[in-house]
Amino acid sequence: MPTWKSTKSTVVPGMQYEDANAAIEWLCNVFGFEKQLVVPGENDTVMHAQLTFGNGMIMLGSVRDRACAVAASTDTGNTGSYLIVNDADEVYARAKAAGAKIVRDIVDQDYGGRGFSCLDLEGHTWHVGTYDPWCD
Repeated sequence: MPTWKSTKSTVVPGMQYEDANAAIEWLCNVFGFEKQLVVPGENDTVMHAQLTFGNGMIMLGSVRDRACAVAASTDTGNTGSYLIVNDADEVYARAKAAGAKIVRDIVDQDYGGRGFSCLDLEGHTWHVGTYDPWCD
């Protein structure tokens, strides 16, 4: 018997940013996320935000726990979130123009699809590509 709930997306990554407001704008402008909910906190922080991308979502907020912030800053590209897009070259160009550090240049994959990997403005890894693991 499955333990997951039937919903749009059963995995929702969560992240913390030193400047969550800037991160939200960057993610929306560069990758095309849309703000579903942004709950402001004290001193220009973000208590909680929900950004949608297609039928997926991420949740994020301002750093409140230094231990989590240190763990997030040690991301070396081995982990990250994957975005399925229609045009990887278009997103790649926007990411480069917005100052993303490209850690894997755009390339056609042997298993199908085209994609790249980059670090956002605070070093979180994003893998972006046209490969859709849900399709045959």
